[in-house]
Amino acid sequence: MKTVIGAVAGLGLMTGATWAADEVTLQLQWVTQAQFAGYYVALDKGFYEEENLDVTIQPGGPDIAPPQVLAGGGADVMLNWMPSALAAREKGVPVVNIAQPFKSSGLMLTCWKDTGITGPEDFKGRTIGVWFFGNEYPFLSWMSQEGIPTDGGENGVTVLKQGFNVDPLLQRQADCISTMTYNEYWQVIDAGVSPDELVTFKYEDMGVATLEDGIYVLEENLEDPAFVDKMVRFVRASMKGWKYAEENPDEAAEIVLDNDDTGAQTETHQKRMMGEIAKLTAGSNGALDPADFERTVSTLLAGGSDPVITAEPVGAWTHTITDQALN
Repeated sequence: MKTVIGAVAGLGLMTGATWAADEVTLQLQWVTQAQFAGYYVALDKGFYEEENLDVTIQPGGPDIAPPQVLAGGGADVMLNWMPSALAAREKGVPVVNIAQPFKSSGLMLTCWKDTGITGPEDFKGRTIGVWFFGNEYPFLSWMSQEGIPTDGGENGVTVLKQGFNVDPLLQRQADCISTMTYNEYWQVIDAGVSPDELVTFKYEDMGVATLEDGIYVLEENLEDPAFVDKMVRFVRASMKGWKYAEENPDEAAEIVLDNDDTGAQTETHQKRMMGEIAKLTAGSNGALDPADFERTVSTLLAGGSDPVITAEPVGAWTHTITDQALN
């Protein structure tokens, strides 16, 4: 009798498991903000629920390295800039890009106009603030292509390791600093600086942009059909969230604010950020453009004596997920 009861109970558990939503943990690469609006929108609007997914979004921060979180089993999927992801892959963390919601790069240098800087040739002899932790590679590659040394001197640039703020520019410690079109540039403006006092150089316009904010998983997990199916549904719902955010930027910003447990973000900043983010996701249906990948790799391999990657990556991206999710 016990055996029959046990079998029936077991059947009940299996039935419950069949109907339970599949859990997915997403690791962001930075704090809760409109940069990640598509995922919060998909959560808020029930797009994940429609795909039978129970999604947990984990904010990032300065002390969180998404590839390490992914490798340690702390998340199923992560967001990462491609330079960081390819560097991690070359160092033995087998991450694979399964989707690319961001088509364009938001990275740029913001300089004081009164320095007389009008182009890269004027960077010589200047001090330039650069983010590190993998974010320095596009800049180093750019300078290498321009033939400008990055070890100081009259004919080179002095690289200032920039924190994630705009103080070096405001305090005149640097002639230029790294900014994102959707974030730090506006922090400079909000500090009372007029756009007329600044000159900006977008990496996209300079031809040295690398892909940002891609969706990555561990390669070994793509061998599991159940995981692949789960990621197809995750990418489909996420892209639905991104397109909704593009079309309804103010509402998307409000949704982000509702999910900001820190209370650090402001409505003005998030709505402005969402407007800029929408320009970067525009033109992407979520599938990685191989030409964009090749441009990124070429930029990174051109990093002079200290390139972020030393060889052409193999197997670093796949269309397996997006081919199913978007059709």
